[in-house]
Amino acid sequence: MSMLTINNVHTYYGNIHALRGINLTIEQGEIVTLIGGNGAGKTTTLRTISGLLKPREGSVTFEGENLAKYKAHELVYKGISMVPEGRGVFSSLSVTENLEMGSFILKDQKEAEKNMEHVFTLFPRLKERRNQLAGTLSGGEQQMLATGRALMANPRLVLMDEPSMGLAPVLVELIFDIIQQINKEGVTVLLVEQNALMALSIAHRGYVLQTGEIIISDSADKLKNDPAVQKAYLGME
Repeated sequence: MSMLTINNVHTYYGNIHALRGINLTIEQGEIVTLIGGNGAGKTTTLRTISGLLKPREGSVTFEGENLAKYKAHELVYKGISMVPEGRGVFSSLSVTENLEMGSFILKDQKEAEKNMEHVFTLFPRLKERRNQLAGTLSGGEQQMLATGRALMANPRLVLMDEPSMGLAPVLVELIFDIIQQINKEGVTVLLVEQNALMALSIAHRGYVLQTGEIIISDSADKLKNDPAVQKAYLGME
């Protein structure tokens, strides 16, 4: 049984048919990336998995359970966390308070404190700024905070939407190093990323979305070496 299964999902925005019968699976322990151009349906896929959008047809199943009956915030209790596009930090709260918001499902204060120390180990810069308001952090620091907040709830699956957007190359490398590190610690990752080459360099498998349909799925290595993918998404001729 796959950890996550998307079966023939059709999702709409009003009358706009955004996802057109997509099928996707993620196995426990994988990094899977979803690549495609603007408007292809990548973020819509994440929003459908996370419960922010409900499919009109098809199903999303996590560890054998259909997620249709759950609201978005309830999925955190099931083991799914999301790092949204644009970071979505609480600007008027401190770094520490933002992280505490991520641990709202934990009943054990010691576990929450342990998780926070782990986040500070992953992102030493956040520890240095633990009392600073999140709205005053740089874009890269906010991305670290959004990622750390998602990890506070002990997720088994993390959905990441465009984590490299707007970041300097050195910070992009740091974020992707962290994705690999948390994956080695046992967290499964579904990664939506405009920087397709970078995403495929750390992923195990990938799916290519085009106008709401999956047109190719394969191992990350094979996708990197596919001439059509190279031309359309990797900037190679």
